Amino acid sequence: MSRLAKQPIALPEKTEVNVGGGFITVKGPKGTLTRTTHRLVDVVVKPEGVQVSPKSGSVEARAALGTYASHVRNMLEGVTKGFEKKLLVEGVGYKWDVQGKSLKLALGFSHPVVVPIPEDLTVVVDKGALLIKGFDKELVGQFAANIRALKEPEPYKGKGIRYEGEVIRRKQGKKAV
Repeated sequence: MSRLAKQPIALPEKTEVNVGGGFITVKGPKGTLTRTTHRLVDVVVKPEGVQVSPKSGSVEARAALGTYASHVRNMLEGVTKGFEKKLLVEGVGYKWDVQGKSLKLALGFSHPVVVPIPEDLTVVVDKGALLIKGFDKELVGQFAANIRALKEPEPYKGKGIRYEGEVIRRKQGKKAV
């Protein structure tokens, strides 16, 4: 059983947690997040914080306990602080631009790639960097992964889209005879 899940999750200031009807709702200064409760996990709001506990002693319930406690922790952090991911583009002619609620990318294809930006996300473009901000960790991470998948970094010259701090292992390439 998860040691972190046994402890109550502290509620930050200006946040409100409601559990009922098979859903857990977290409201905070940055927004509102809702998630369905797991059938094997019980979530209770107490004065000292949110307590997540298994409904049974099965292996599946113990496995879901730590995962669900982490989900609740991420929801609380998201509505108070928010999350952000930074992507970098590297390559001649590779660039991106925000136009309204869509992201226009030039990635060396014969056509520009246009990706719609989800409602709850804020995308800021700097010269070679793209900053994705939002209060839902899954949405921020999935959007960043979708953008990176359009042109993954290649191992010979390192061209493509990568996360900030990501290390691309380079290959040697052809040797001259």
